[in-house]
Amino acid sequence: MSDQHARAEAFAQLHRGPGAFVVANAWDAGTARLLTGLGFRALATTSAGLAFTLGRADGANLVSRAETLANATAIISATTLPVSADLENGFGDQPEDVAETIRLAGEAGLVGGSIEDATGRDDDRIYDLGLAVERITAAAEAARALPFPFTLTARAENFLNGRPDLDDTIRRLQAFAEAGADVLYAPGLPDLDSIKAVCAAVDKPVNVLAAGPAARCSVTKLGELGARRISLGSALPRAALTAAVLAAQEIAESGTFTLTTGAMSYAQADALID
Repeated sequence: MSDQHARAEAFAQLHRGPGAFVVANAWDAGTARLLTGLGFRALATTSAGLAFTLGRADGANLVSRAETLANATAIISATTLPVSADLENGFGDQPEDVAETIRLAGEAGLVGGSIEDATGRDDDRIYDLGLAVERITAAAEAARALPFPFTLTARAENFLNGRPDLDDTIRRLQAFAEAGADVLYAPGLPDLDSIKAVCAAVDKPVNVLAAGPAARCSVTKLGELGARRISLGSALPRAALTAAVLAAQEIAESGTFTLTTGAMSYAQADALID
């Protein structure tokens, strides 16, 4: 069995339980090594973390498929854990674009990936349901053609795009499950009742984003609501940026270095990465 196949089997098994697990989002090889050392059982990439690293906005089709897969390859090479990728909208509108993205993701060493129904365009933010389902169908067919169990996650992006329609979100997730998605994900749900409703309405594992009300819950509590997988999204890169901005602001505005004195030592940081 190849290393990729073994990682793929391990990732698929995590979704069978028992309980919920956290997939930690790394944004480069260094954070992949750090998170691996902290004991997480699987990693995912983060489109926002990569976009921020490249000095670009997230969610606006400003990061290419090649850049996304190169980042994923660097993360895979830095860990022994399964790695799934945030593949945004599949880097194209048409089903064949999405299928090619899944094929290339498998070639890059990924064992899972997510496809969202957001277009990345301000004038028309969410794909029509029919096209959205065709895109997931094509992704699922491409995933099944790979020589290992690629875990496909389908994302319904209504709540991140100004469409707070829970009924439509559930309808989309149910359709994506029927189309062959292995995991279902609706980021931005506004409260715990919505999370519970989504989990109860589908028969596939549900990923919950640890943001908003979910971030104030424990892994155990989210598991009790029905979540099987919990992802961190852009939380870790935003936390890192927050620390950097606060320290830099102090230096720029007051000429003092108080906030940098609380950082871990160079030796500690070097040891964590090594």
